[in-house]
Formats: sequence, C-alpha cells, structure tokens
Amino acid sequence: MNRSVLARFALVPLTVGAGLVVPAVPAAAAPASVAATTEWYVDSANCSNNGDGSASSPFCTVSRAADVVQPGQTVLVRPGDYRESVVITRSGTEGAPITFRAVNGPGRSTTVVKVGKRRGANGSESAFTLRGVHDVVLDGFLAFGDGTAEAVLVDGSSRITLDRLVTSEYDARGAVRITGASADVTVSRGAFRPGNGLVVDPGVRGALVTASTFTQSGITVRDAPGTKIVGNTLETNCTLAVDVTGTSPGVSIRNNILETATGPLNDAVACEVPSDATAIAVSAGSVAQTVADYNLIEPASGGPLYRWSAAEYTSLPEFVAATGQGAHDIAATPWLRSTDAYDRPYYEIAPNSPAVDSADATAEGVSRTDLLDNPHTDDPAKTNTGTGSGYHDRGAVEAQGPVTVKALPIRRKAGGTHLDVTTELSITTAWTTDGPLGKVSRNWSDESNRRVLPLGSEDHRFPRAGRVCEAHQVSLNDFRQFRESPTTTCLVLGAAYTPLSPKRVLDTRAGIGGYPTVPIPPNQAVTLRINPLNGVPEKDVSAVVLNVTATQPTTAGFLQVYPEGEPANSSSVNFVAGETVPNLVTVAVLKYSAVVIVNKSSGTVHVVADLQGYYSASGSGFRSVAPSRVLDTRSAGGSFAPNTGRAVDLSGRIPSGVTAVVLNVTVTEPTTSGVLTVHPYGTAVPMASNLNFVAGQTIPNLVMVPVVNGKVSIQNVSSGRTHVVADLSGWFGGGATDVFVPYGPRRIHDSRGAAGEGWPQAPFTSSGVPVSYLDSLNKTGPVPTAVVANLTVTAPTRAGVLTAHPNGSVQPTASNVNYVAGETASNHAIVGVGEGENIVLFNNSSGYTHLIVDQAGYFIAAAS
Repeated sequence: MNRSVLARFALVPLTVGAGLVVPAVPAAAAPASVAATTEWYVDSANCSNNGDGSASSPFCTVSRAADVVQPGQTVLVRPGDYRESVVITRSGTEGAPITFRAVNGPGRSTTVVKVGKRRGANGSESAFTLRGVHDVVLDGFLAFGDGTAEAVLVDGSSRITLDRLVTSEYDARGAVRITGASADVTVSRGAFRPGNGLVVDPGVRGALVTASTFTQSGITVRDAPGTKIVGNTLETNCTLAVDVTGTSPGVSIRNNILETATGPLNDAVACEVPSDATAIAVSAGSVAQTVADYNLIEPASGGPLYRWSAAEYTSLPEFVAATGQGAHDIAATPWLRSTDAYDRPYYEIAPNSPAVDSADATAEGVSRTDLLDNPHTDDPAKTNTGTGSGYHDRGAVEAQGPVTVKALPIRRKAGGTHLDVTTELSITTAWTTDGPLGKVSRNWSDESNRRVLPLGSEDHRFPRAGRVCEAHQVSLNDFRQFRESPTTTCLVLGAAYTPLSPKRVLDTRAGIGGYPTVPIPPNQAVTLRINPLNGVPEKDVSAVVLNVTATQPTTAGFLQVYPEGEPANSSSVNFVAGETVPNLVTVAVLKYSAVVIVNKSSGTVHVVADLQGYYSASGSGFRSVAPSRVLDTRSAGGSFAPNTGRAVDLSGRIPSGVTAVVLNVTVTEPTTSGVLTVHPYGTAVPMASNLNFVAGQTIPNLVMVPVVNGKVSIQNVSSGRTHVVADLSGWFGGGATDVFVPYGPRRIHDSRGAAGEGWPQAPFTSSGVPVSYLDSLNKTGPVPTAVVANLTVTAPTRAGVLTAHPNGSVQPTASNVNYVAGETASNHAIVGVGEGENIVLFNNSSGYTHLIVDQAGYFIAAAS
C-alpha cells in the first residue's frame, strides 16, 4: 500500500521552553545531532548506531554516552553485556557530578549491566578508566578486567564515587585500583569477588571503603594516608584481609567483619599457613594516628588477629594491652550466611551474630545505608553495645526483622484528571530503623523500563485512555534475589472530550493538509499526524473526531480511517461514483500519533476532513440519553431557505454547563445540491461541512457540536430549500461523567458472515449486538454505558431506516441510517448500551438488508 504523509494538525502550536581543585578535562559541546537533556540512555539490545541517547533512541555503548555527558547529567545504562572498555574523560562539578548508573533488573544475571571486554590473559584494558577527572559517580555496574587489567582504574582523579560496584572473579591485578595521587575516592556498597580485591596506591589521600563485601579477596593500602575502611565484610580464605603498608598514617579501620579461616562459614578451620591469614596488618610507618576498633574477627584461622608494626597478636586482650587499639573488638564466630544472588553475591549476619547492634555509629565514613540499601535497624531482642545510636551492626549488611508488605492496587487519583492514577506500597516492621526499609521496582504500562523507588505512594498520569497497568516487585536486598514474583494490577481509564469549532485539516482539492491538489489514487493511504491541540501534546491525545467526506470518486468504494500502526478491518465512508458522502469518524490516536485514511476503491477520490474535537485527560464527561427529536422542519418552522441559518435552542432539554451535544442530523427533500454546516451558536459559519447532499436526497450524519448558551446553529449552504431533522442522543459536560475508551476499529457485527454464509435481517425486525469491551471475557469490567460505532447498511432490497437503541429500552422515534434499495449507506452513532451489554438494531423497512457494525470505542462510568 502506498502512503503519503500529510502535514500535522496545527491548531495551537506548543512553545518549548563551583570551584574545582583538580584541573578538569574541557567538556566538548554535544554533537548537533544530540539534543540537550538531563538523562542519557544506553541499551545494547534495543538501539541503533544513529541513536540520539534519548529513552526512545538510546546509544548502543556506554562510551558513546561518556563522550557527550555534561555536569549534573546521568547516563542510565539498561541491562545487557557491554563488551567495551569505557574511558571517562569528562568531569562534573562538586555540586553537579556526572553519574553513570546501571539500571539493573530484579535478580537474574540477564538483567544486570555488565561492562568489560574479557578478551583473555593478553588484554590490558579496564572496564572503566577514570583518569584526570573529578566529580564522577559509577553506580551499579558488574565490571570485568581484561587480562592483566583491573576492573576499574581510578587514576589521578578526585571526588569519585564507586557505588554498588560488582567485580568479576580473578581480575589479575585487582578488582579496583586507586592510584596517581587521587583524592577523596569513595568505594561503597560494592561486592568484590575472588581475586586481588581493592588496592589503594601511594600518593592517594582520603580514600573511603565502606559497606562492601570481599570474597576471597582483601584491601591493600600502600603509602595512602587517611584511608578509611569502615563497615565492610571480608572473607579471605587464608589470606591477609586488610594490609596497610609503607607510610600510611591516619588510617581508620572500624566496624568490619573479617573472616580469614578456611572451610565452611561458621564451622571454620585453621589454615595450612596461619601467618598468611592475618586479619589486619599495619606497618610501622602507618601506626601513627591509625585507629582499629569495633571490628569482629573470626579467630579460627590460627593466624594473627593483628600484625601491628612488627608484632603479631593472636590474642585480642594482648593486642589491646600492647597497643591501646581494639578496645571494642570481638574475636568470635561472626555467623555469616553467604547469599549467591546470581552475579551480585553478599554475606548476611545471623540474628545470633555478635555483630548485631554492636558497631560504632559515630565512626567517620559510616554508610547511610548498608550494602543492600537498607537502614540501620535495632533488634529488640539484643542488647545494644555499640556507640552512637547503639544499634548499627558491624559488617556490610544490617540484620533486619520480619516485615509485612501492604500493597494498594492501582486506582484513580482523587481530584486528578480522568487519566491520573495512584498506588501505594508500605512495609511495617516491629524493629526500629533509622530510615526507610526496602525498595520497589515499578513499571507503569506506558513505560518501557522499570524504575527503582523507595516504598510509598506514587502518582502517575497516563497519556492515553484504555487498559492501564502497574507492575511492581518489592525487594529487601537491592534486587539481588527475588523476594516475590512481580504483582500487576490494572484499570480501564477513559478520556474526556474537548469540542472544537469545526476546522478543515485536509482537503485534497485545495492542498490543505499538505497533500497535493490531486485525488487520492486507488489503495493509497495518506497520514494525518496530530500536532498539539489547544496545547495538548500529540502523545496525550487518546482519540480525535473527524468529519470525513469523500467527493468526486470515479468508482464505487469506501474509505478506511484507522490509527497508524493498527490493522485496517473496517469501513468509515462508503461511496458510489460521482457521489459526495460525509461521515463522522472517531479514531484512536495510538503510539504513532497519527490517523491513516485509505482509498479502498479502483478509482480516484478527493477527501476532505474537518476536525470536530478530541479526547484527552481533561475535558468534559458524557451522558447518553434515549434519542429524542429536537428539530423537524417538516412539522414546525418550515424548511431552511437558501443560504440561511437557524439557531436550535436546546436549553430546555440539556442541563446548564453542557459544552457539546451529539445530534443525528438528517437532510431531506432538498431542492438543490448543497452543504449543511452545524456550528457553535453565535460564531461565524466555518469553512467546514457536516452533510453534503444532492437534490431529492435524504442523508443523515452524526454531529458533535459545541454549545453556546444552550444553543447550536445550523446553516443551509445551498441555493435551494431543504428540510432538516435532528435527534439528540447525548451531551458532554453539564455534570456528565462518562468517559471514552478507544477500542477499535473492530468489526463486532456483520450479518453477511465471515464467508458470506450469513442471512440478511428481515423486514421490521430487530437484532441484538453484543458490545465488545476490555476485559469482557472475564466480565471484570467496567461495562460500557454507550458504544461509539459506524453503522452500515448494505445490499438492502427496499428503502428504509435503521434505528439503533439500548437493549431493553423502548424503540425510539429516531433514525440512524437512511437508505434506498441497492445502496450501501453508513452513519456514525453513539448508542446507549442496555441489558447484557447489547444494543438493538431495528430494520425499519419492508425489505431485507445486511447490517455491519464497526466499533470505535465505548463510554464507561468514570473510575473512582
């Protein structure tokens, strides 16, 4: 199918509106193809080489984002395996760092961000290299060193934070190396797996290692004064845990758990070479101003607890007496529990561990949360023996008590728009905490990626009506393992209507809408893209209402009008050669924010489209009523004179505050061809039409027209006289609350049958048609109050009228489709839904006819 793209609807256009101590690498300007932003996105699985770094068009590599990121901005890296070595050359500022954050998924390794080449032993590139930069944060990455390289290298850099970092096994030169006179580097909440651990090189000042776990690896400090090693858990398997060498005065070693023995946890045995299993070693040149206290050391290795200066101490009292250090240290089984957690393992402490509620909460460098991003927690069954708050635990992971999770399902937000929702999650625990416990990963159904948030309530506005959902997963371990499967709750939301004075947005005869002044060829599609309507962005429009007219067709056929990207399985305007036929169309606006119009005929046709209004978060609700006749010039007032207008006063039939009414307007007995235009009372007649007619024709069309002072105006644009009939079937505003759910186009009834085996409807008979709606299979609702559909009569054997009404109601004196023998005729309709979620179609004719119903959506009572 050929397609031509038209200009967008254009009603109301939108307008868009620290000193450093370390030299910074100059920040280059972002490429012209990359827009300014506060967040950049990287996704190796869903990207293109021409991506602009936006959420919808992410970069393929972290390195690409590193080339453009600016101070204060964040690079969000989605789960994947990034086989690259990232060299960070851009700096932030002290108040606006540059942040690289891994958006890890819950649990499994396939949802973790992995970075590093891993080519083999001959390689020498780190996953991340930070050289000569400052004010940079790396958060949440699983990093692999390449061959002889460290996983992460910080060289000559300052104010660097490596948070929630996980390193690979057996990195040859060390998991993390801080070198080159770097200053104020923080390594927090990391997990360092078997290998050479973390190395702080000569000349580094003020490094901090906190709330991290080391598995068969340790920490080495060489000539690096002022290093702080606080609140970590180290399990070394018969190797040295903390080694402070050279001249490194002023080191702080507090609140750590050190397990240097071999064998199973908590049933450890001595090492073959006990002297290699020293827990803490401090060189003679480093003891000045160095403090070691509040540590918990497993003595089972048989090796020294401390090597302080040149002396070794296997007895804690002996060490305290000789050095004055370790007054609050404990030499005992720490009762660790290893948790595999896929690619992000960690150690917990059992409730009976002496580490519980025994740490120094005032120690410089204490992490605000533990490794799992949980608060410090007071076990009420334990005596608090620590300093400060008295209930900080030693080691990287804080013991937590039993919890109860309470979740409230997604629901409409009180006082919000029709598309505003809210949800709430909370955790209760009998234990006292110094901060919030647990986190939630959440996806609203209009989001492509999850977000991790503190527990609590969250409000959200969906851009479009329909079935909307919220999925969440609660974690007490920073999503290293599954606590439970994701929970999803859903809701059907409807949109409100905003009427507009009719505006021509397409006319292929005059080039309006950007299409050339030629008719549309056979089977060609044109696309109308939705620009902001009254300041509402296209992404926030749920549906538009168009009056679509086929004119000057060379053969019989029909127009299909449907959302771009959706299947076309219905008809909107049926025509024969030489005929001008209008029809109102309600069409959803989906992800592509565009409406497609296709000429389904073997000839050419011109198309005119007049925009009548749109559905969005704000606007007026709807009320459907049984059709009632509000104008019939055949019985009162006489026919419309040529080129004259008339006001129709509805104030006695509709409540005050109504913004628009739904009328089925019929032209009958016109003496010449012409156009009928229905428009707001007191306004100029617009360049738009609702009905096109020829002499002697009876033709209806649905009209949704704004109301002014309870009135609408009808203009006969012709040189002859004509009668006009109008039936009121509902209104917007005036206290009405029903909202519209786009759900189509979908064919819900066709008496011809799928293979043409169906039977036409007999004369003067009725048939029930079930209305389709979201969640109709399980009857979970909400059920429709009215259906919006295109009603089509085809192959009638006699002239007649089709009337649609709610099932169970009295058949009204009104018409929806007027037709003659052999003609295919259609008309848009809004019909109240009655018993059994059905509408009734009455064939008011002495002949047989086939009937087709193409649903565009339905109304529901506004969710509460």
